[in-house]
Amino acid sequence: QVQLVESGGGSVQSGGSLRLSCGASGGTFSRICMGWFRQAPGKEREGVAHSGNDGSTAYAASVKGRFTISRDNAKNSVYLQMNNLKPEDTAMYYCAARFCSVGFGYAYWGQGTQVTVSS
Repeated sequence: QVQLVESGGGSVQSGGSLRLSCGASGGTFSRICMGWFRQAPGKEREGVAHSGNDGSTAYAASVKGRFTISRDNAKNSVYLQMNNLKPEDTAMYYCAARFCSVGFGYAYWGQGTQVTVSS
């Protein structure tokens, strides 16, 4: 069982930056693949960024070049640096985890942190 706790959300003006953090406990972090998802009101949840335990990363087209996912295995944490934020980035952001060896599908989720971008 992996527990996740996000922090770092808030309100910012268009063009601003925020950094989300997610701390994990209950598993060997170096074996865990991490992801960030978001869900805006009335919309489906979408994957934003993913971090493999081999250093690989992947991004949604809508955030590529603006968002950066990183991880610190020593701190059991993953981060999402969000730059040049746009109003359409407004959503609840969730941290998710899965054991990389299990395959696709995130099994563990945080409680979410709100990001609001005003124009």
